[in-house]
Amino acid sequence: MFTKQDNRLIYSYDAEKLWIETWGPDALRIRATQLSAMPSEDWALLSPAPTPSDPDITITTASATLTNGNITATVTARGKLTISNARTGAVLLEEYARHRLDVQDPKCSALNVTAREFKPVPRGGDAHHLTVRFEGRVDDGSGSEGEKERLFGMGQYQQPLFDLKGADLELAHRNSQASVPFLLSSRGYGLLWNNPAVGRAVLGTNVTTFEAYSTRAMDYWVVAGDAPADIVHAYAAATGTVPRMPEFGLGFWQCKLRYQTQEELLGVAREYRQRGLPLDLIVIDYFHWPLQGEWKFDPTYWPHPDAMVRELKEMGIELMVSIWPTVDKRSENWDEMVERGLLVRVDRGLRTTMDFQGDTVHFDATNPEAREYVWAKARQNYYAKGIRVFWLDEAEPEYSVYDFDNYRYHSGSDLSTGNIYPAEYSRAFYEGLRRERHDDIVNLVRCAWAGSQRYGALVWSGDIASSWPSLRNQLAAGLHMGIAGLPWWTTDIGGFHGGDPRDDAFRELFVRWFQWGAFCPVFRLHGDREPHQPQHGTTGGATCLSGAPNEVWSYGPEVYDICKKYMTIREEMRPYIRDLMEQAHQRGTPVMRPLFFEFPGDTRCWETGEQYMFGDKYLVCPVMRPGVSKLKAYLPAGARWTPLEGGGAEFEGGQVVEADCPIEYMPVFVRSSA
Repeated sequence: MFTKQDNRLIYSYDAEKLWIETWGPDALRIRATQLSAMPSEDWALLSPAPTPSDPDITITTASATLTNGNITATVTARGKLTISNARTGAVLLEEYARHRLDVQDPKCSALNVTAREFKPVPRGGDAHHLTVRFEGRVDDGSGSEGEKERLFGMGQYQQPLFDLKGADLELAHRNSQASVPFLLSSRGYGLLWNNPAVGRAVLGTNVTTFEAYSTRAMDYWVVAGDAPADIVHAYAAATGTVPRMPEFGLGFWQCKLRYQTQEELLGVAREYRQRGLPLDLIVIDYFHWPLQGEWKFDPTYWPHPDAMVRELKEMGIELMVSIWPTVDKRSENWDEMVERGLLVRVDRGLRTTMDFQGDTVHFDATNPEAREYVWAKARQNYYAKGIRVFWLDEAEPEYSVYDFDNYRYHSGSDLSTGNIYPAEYSRAFYEGLRRERHDDIVNLVRCAWAGSQRYGALVWSGDIASSWPSLRNQLAAGLHMGIAGLPWWTTDIGGFHGGDPRDDAFRELFVRWFQWGAFCPVFRLHGDREPHQPQHGTTGGATCLSGAPNEVWSYGPEVYDICKKYMTIREEMRPYIRDLMEQAHQRGTPVMRPLFFEFPGDTRCWETGEQYMFGDKYLVCPVMRPGVSKLKAYLPAGARWTPLEGGGAEFEGGQVVEADCPIEYMPVFVRSSA
């Protein structure tokens, strides 16, 4: 049965209700449930953006259609849904149904596979295991596949794939993995799986499936666009954009695991200034506190934080401090947080969610009262001392055992709502800073979900290996995150785990990573270098040993000179980067852009994933393998290109050139008009 309700087309059959409604220009929100009423949560979506006009809804006995600008949804009398481009008629998405409910359907089948499958979860109350299926390929009725579909986005996964078609992705967060389930298709649509449940996405060549292991409703948002930029900007309008990036976010950030004392950190900051090196921000990493869940400085190692902050500010250096969401059962706040219900619960076993350096439980970021509590502690012990920037670590949250079915939040079970956690963690500090009348808010966070960007989330790629394959994975991660709505993104330059600054092989990797880092949205040095330093002290976080020195002068004079050069290049690009950050704030435009974002008409650009555009001007060709002194670079058609370094004539686009890349520079080309 079809009915119309304002801007919504409703299909009802048996227990299921399917809603199709406008949600911004050229976009639709599509929901379905087998409950008596449609759940009301908007999850990642903002309130509906203004729609230019009322949708065109047509209902017949055989089918119904809803058209909103450039997008049309068609539902048959048996509930099969197809999404098309309203202008061209091209099918964008078609549900995969193989059953005999409609024998007139050319894909009528005895397989008895439904497109929207709700299976009750045993002992799950009103929850279902939901599977939604789409055709893996769409033809024109003649059996011809047409142009191959390519898919991009979905967040950050530790793999090198550029085109995600054929990928099998876990819809869950882990340390170094961030599930941000927005897809951009070369067919001309974007799709947000607007469901924070743990699940799975299989972007197959025959069937595309999205699964939520425990949920009350199907919920996704889809938009049609003529160009990738149109789709990304529409998605940003639906889920939010980043704030304005503060000035200190444009330059160089220094960090290591970990500065153990106040004097050690100040000594590093003073050395940068004495050498005349640019430094915008320095970081105090984890276990500067007495116990987890005591969000304050340990006075044994940080005796005068107010004076430390003042000295750094006099040098023009911002200070960032690490925040962990874990609460040690010995901490001064444990009893109160348990009594007030501010911690994550477990459905079975001992109430311990992480056992690193203590028996701990994460605070429940989905609980508004818990967010207020943690911010109040940070406000009292950090903000009041002049600290305005926070490193929100462990944001997945990271569990010692990822038994997603065991943890329970204020918002519901981890299985049904767990992917919202990092967004709510960012929200706690964003809203706290907003109440202090700050607008330009940025906090470094180790995970994100759709919508995290509107809470000032600068995502970094977690505890990754110091290796060449890891470097390649990070490039893919950064490009996909930008498409998925997170334009603020960075990595640990050199990787996190391991790497000895005295080792020539590691120095080569470090140089190539540092060169690339200068052309990332945020230019940030971090890592746990070998060998570890002797233990300093016996109390608090003393057993978390400090890694080897990780400053730019720690790698020898040749590496130091290269680092100085790229720090200077970054400083010279500062006005340009400021403009890129403004574009990200205004429209959600990625800072790192796949080639196709700027050159959608060049088919080669949809296939090239080892190069990218830094804004619209710089074509960046990172060196991601050892021993490379030359590499082949594709110059997109429609522009002329000049090497940023190394000399050479201007090149016409649409060709492959061989670029020199001795260790002292990375190939970068500057775009000019054709």
